[in-house]
Amino acid sequence: MQFIVSEDIFEKLPNACFGCVAVQGADNREKRQAIEDLLAANVARCEAELEGLKVKELPDILYYRDAFRAVGINPNKFMCSIESLLTRIAKKKGFPAINGLVDLGNAVSVGCRIPIGAHDIDSFADGTLELRQAGPEDTFVAFGETETETPDPGEPVYVSGHTVRTRRWAWRQSEIGKITEDTTSVFFPIDGFTDVNLPEVLRARDEIAALLKQHFGCTAEVGLVDREHPVFTAFT
Repeated sequence: MQFIVSEDIFEKLPNACFGCVAVQGADNREKRQAIEDLLAANVARCEAELEGLKVKELPDILYYRDAFRAVGINPNKFMCSIESLLTRIAKKKGFPAINGLVDLGNAVSVGCRIPIGAHDIDSFADGTLELRQAGPEDTFVAFGETETETPDPGEPVYVSGHTVRTRRWAWRQSEIGKITEDTTSVFFPIDGFTDVNLPEVLRARDEIAALLKQHFGCTAEVGLVDREHPVFTAFT
């Protein structure tokens, strides 16, 4: 598989970077109590730490709000996934376990306060996922929906072929390529900035890889994409 970030993204976000974790051969059918416990513990810790605070004013979140504006996204209307997660937690709405691989990504995302996606590699067209500006042929089916949408022209999207997997960069993921109990191959992109939170990006990347090995009995390939290295390749 390949993950490619286009130059049009780096023109607006020259400091963007993306931790990469790719895994094959994971068994996602079994209940992973240790992962559920980790998710619950990280959610509880965040809930306590966020008591009385406004999530959108947190330093960890302000970076993403500013980056959203830089690529033409209104963060007040379309929250980055990590702001959305932490807002839910701050409101004490809880966070349910879904399945092992999804719970793993959410647990690390909450623990590191960083946006992390999860995409079924077997659903990629020609084994490739890109982050680029949306074009006129691109389409999107929102998570839990069946109706097809058309992204805004120039909107940053995670896309495979012309099938958008995440709209507005790190806002909302698609029904297509979602992680289910039948998923065995996953790509986790971790969105960050080289001059702001690179240590957290690398920490999240390495934690996901270690948890996959420990609890799913599979190994993962890891990497880092930035402007100087815009392509990550795994399973060659």
